[in-house]
Amino acid sequence: MSAAISIDGLTKDYQVGFWRKRPYRALDGLSLEVQPGEIFGFLGPNGAGKTTTLKLLMQLIFPTSGRAEILGRPVGDVGARQRIGYLPENPYFYDYLTAEELLQYFANLFGYSRSEARTRAARLLDRVGIGAERRRQQLRKYSKGMIQRVGIAQTLLNDPEVIFLDEPMSGLDPLGRREVRSLILELRDQGRTVFFSSHILSDAEALCSRVAVVAGGRLAATGRLSDMLAFEIRGWELVIADLRPQVLERITGQLQKTTEISPQRYALELPLQVPPERMLADLTATGARLVSLNPIRDTLEDFFVRRVAEVGEGARAPRKGLDAGD
Repeated sequence: MSAAISIDGLTKDYQVGFWRKRPYRALDGLSLEVQPGEIFGFLGPNGAGKTTTLKLLMQLIFPTSGRAEILGRPVGDVGARQRIGYLPENPYFYDYLTAEELLQYFANLFGYSRSEARTRAARLLDRVGIGAERRRQQLRKYSKGMIQRVGIAQTLLNDPEVIFLDEPMSGLDPLGRREVRSLILELRDQGRTVFFSSHILSDAEALCSRVAVVAGGRLAATGRLSDMLAFEIRGWELVIADLRPQVLERITGQLQKTTEISPQRYALELPLQVPPERMLADLTATGARLVSLNPIRDTLEDFFVRRVAEVGEGARAPRKGLDAGD
């Protein structure tokens, strides 16, 4: 099965400065593949090159070197563009249109009839939670989160096979975030490919089967999320209630960390070499109660911070001898 998105050595340089311009590498030799029907997370801190990559894939800007394909066709191919949807990081629409008018306008650009455009607009506005009264208001009266919802609806107008989302949770309240997560999972279940960039790691943990981490314009890591999180247990956390101070003092030497949650209620962090069942038996014998026992593992956030530190933040200058205009 051919990849839904294929990126090979994609590089983008800019000339920065006023009097003495110098090359600035925003993206440095990015290569990755996204398979059909998967949710792929493109993760990195602000300035890592995520939006640059998406703009290159949309041909809003053009690469210094490298190539990319969508659905087996070069980016910019008209046939491929008809089968994709794109939500920019900060969508901006004409302020004096209503949400209905905007979506119907875009549907007409895709060649849908007037009646079909109205039907699609209404269905998608319902799906993103914009009710009948709000959808007839001008967009200049919308909050940032409401504009984001309209942008998501616009992205799905043409029933795209591949959906590109740049920071799709930006500006959404907790309910909106949950609704967008549910929508992304529905798209996956329909067999669509979702490529979304984010610096919010909990979104990737909740949604993605595979991720790529970029930092400084370079690929820091890529792979299945389950593999990235499948680190060995490095300790245990016991939450204990009714733990008397004298008992806690007696076991302090065996603990890595102690956090008081409330009177006589503690979170105890044990090193891996201390068997939790033995510690638990000793504590319950004194009248203490177990609230929870959890293994301590690296999270995606731990992995993310470590890899960003290894690669370094910010884009670097092109290698010596490379002209940014090549």
